[in-house]
Amino acid sequence: MDSHALRLDGSAEGTLEWATAGRAHPGQSVSGDMHVVKAFHGGALVAVVDALGHGTEAEATARLAVATLEQYAHESPPDLAARCHRILVGSRGAAMSLASISWMDNTMTWLAIGDVEGRVFSSSGGRAPPPRALMTHGGIVGAGTLPGARPTVVPIAAGDVLVLATDGIRGDFAGGVRPSAPLQQIADELLAGFLKGTDDALV
Repeated sequence: MDSHALRLDGSAEGTLEWATAGRAHPGQSVSGDMHVVKAFHGGALVAVVDALGHGTEAEATARLAVATLEQYAHESPPDLAARCHRILVGSRGAAMSLASISWMDNTMTWLAIGDVEGRVFSSSGGRAPPPRALMTHGGIVGAGTLPGARPTVVPIAAGDVLVLATDGIRGDFAGGVRPSAPLQQIADELLAGFLKGTDDALV
């Protein structure tokens, strides 16, 4: 639950800061909601995995997905989703949101399957525009047929804030985000203020 900063390599360098806050399902000591932040040449992958259910089986499913995403972070979100889908067959399956950030052209390529929601809060001066809700697609990574969803390319700027939240967080969480606040404070406040308390949760 500490905040972090990541120095990226490549010809276009950037610093990516992030923070997390999470809680396991009541009565459980482990969570199936996990995150990935992994640098690659010229960019970084930011992802959240929400394995179905809770407890040790959900944790094992999420760890398998996370290890795969970390190993192949440089690949495109559709390729990553397909790779995870193959690896998670026979497991509980998972919801997954993938954001591949490129410092070369200041864009984020986004693909979400399942109900890990994402919002982008702009850093632009003056009156801040409303947050951008990022599209999600139905389906389960690792079960059935993976939807042939196309990723969305979103322009980003220095200081923008991306918030990812699993379904253990109420869907109206965007109203509780103060983009100018320290990132750890944002994560902690969202967990405290929007926690459902009926599932694993991660911001």
